[in-house]
Amino acid sequence: MYVVAFHLKGIALFNEKIRLGVKGRADTFNVLKDKITSVDNLIWFHCASLGEYEQGLPVFEELKKLFPDYKIVMSFFSPSGFEIRKSNPITDIVVYLPLDTKHNAKTFLDLVHPELVVFVKYEIWPNYLNELNRRKIKSFLISALFRKDQGFFKFYGALMRKSLNAFEHFFVQNETSKKLLNSIGFNNITISGDTRFDRVSNQLRIYNTLDFIAQFKQNKLCVVAGSTWSEDEALLIDYINSASNDLKFVIAPHNIKSNQIEDLKNSIQKRVILFSEKEKLEVSNYQVFIIDTIGLLSKIYSYADIVFVGGAVGKTGLHNTLEPAAFGVPIIIGENYKKFPEAHKMIENGGMYSISNQMELNSTLDSLILNTEKRVQSGKANSLYISINRGAVIQIVDFIRK
Repeated sequence: MYVVAFHLKGIALFNEKIRLGVKGRADTFNVLKDKITSVDNLIWFHCASLGEYEQGLPVFEELKKLFPDYKIVMSFFSPSGFEIRKSNPITDIVVYLPLDTKHNAKTFLDLVHPELVVFVKYEIWPNYLNELNRRKIKSFLISALFRKDQGFFKFYGALMRKSLNAFEHFFVQNETSKKLLNSIGFNNITISGDTRFDRVSNQLRIYNTLDFIAQFKQNKLCVVAGSTWSEDEALLIDYINSASNDLKFVIAPHNIKSNQIEDLKNSIQKRVILFSEKEKLEVSNYQVFIIDTIGLLSKIYSYADIVFVGGAVGKTGLHNTLEPAAFGVPIIIGENYKKFPEAHKMIENGGMYSISNQMELNSTLDSLILNTEKRVQSGKANSLYISINRGAVIQIVDFIRK
């Protein structure tokens, strides 16, 4: 880790994201010293990035209600989590997690001195976890997901296996994860499912209206493409350029740098409007709406008739498919979804469709657009899948409360 830290400082000169992480980690201990006193009661939540934050949020919210007099420290490893959620309604202090060295782990825990710790999914940092275990601090891993190709289950994984002793209890997403942990001697496990189901279900209860999207859509069928990358957009652009003028398209790219947004806009032959232009133009006159901002996608999904979720056409990693599923719409993804059990299940249920090339995308979109019954039934399959998998938060919070 010391070698990694040295090289990151060099790479940071040329990479903005890494630069944010390096600078943020350098500030962590000063922030903690400034905002925490020795008499504070604290809870520590740790997330790798934004996805894990969203996954843990319904649990964090309930624990905040359960322990209203405690300060809450949240740490992120990735800038994509920290920079977007450094201000949030749940926590009192948000910091970058310093790199996983023994010195950093001891210093961090000396400053934070938490009484309860919650890690999300598969954030396993041996030095931090070994120090938590040494101090006998109550710690939990929630929405955990394990695969047999991970180091814990290899002959060389002794150090990683030892670090798991820090967790008083594992709340895992599926039977496979439970069996893998059983195989290395852990039995303090509950199959609680994925807290994201509770998170996206809660989205249905909030105010999702966006007047500008309603004005844009009017009464026409709308395809929403969320968290797209260039590989996804190449296929979508080809389809959009030959699509009927009666269709509406919303594209919310993952990368919203101005030059890439401009390239995307110029490659589309239909009438295109950007979110940043909506105050100056009449949105209903346009066929394609590019969302060049962040934070609106979950609400935009409520207007979709069909959703395309990006990340699996290339090798980036499939983005959140549960958010659109909660709104009861069919979903299209790329072919690289092996590590996403929810995608496997929704495909099996008939609510999601995987495509690997332009012809398959065109065929799948045409089928869902033209066949109303198929589109409605696929959406219902996704809505049902979300509904029957809720309840992880109740199990986790009830256990921690004991």
